[in-house]
Amino acid sequence: MGRGTEIGRVRGLGTAKSGVHHWWLQRVTAISNLALVVWFIVSLVRLPDLGYQTVTAWMGQPLVAVPLILFVVSVFWHLRLGLQVLIEDYLHEGAKVASLLALTAFAVAGGLVGVFSILKIALGA
Repeated sequence: MGRGTEIGRVRGLGTAKSGVHHWWLQRVTAISNLALVVWFIVSLVRLPDLGYQTVTAWMGQPLVAVPLILFVVSVFWHLRLGLQVLIEDYLHEGAKVASLLALTAFAVAGGLVGVFSILKIALGA
């Protein structure tokens, strides 16, 4: 190994070992988003109409509600991963922590509202 690598390791400047995992999660959520968007569009096109009664009845089916929930979770997770990279790359330390906390709160809140709404329709509450 080169001298620079050893010095970097001693100073704690080596890899954080989380970049590959983050990159991989972004790709997995992107692929799941693509698959679920295709499913969603095809499913909507196959409905006889897009009226409230038709769509809520469609969403009430378990084989529709589960993929919709997966879609909401995947979209908000992907959003958080992507914006985290932008925040980490372009904001300074003080603003970075506050922005990451706000981003996480928004992603969790948005995902929970989406999942709650789907469950409410699916369970007929």
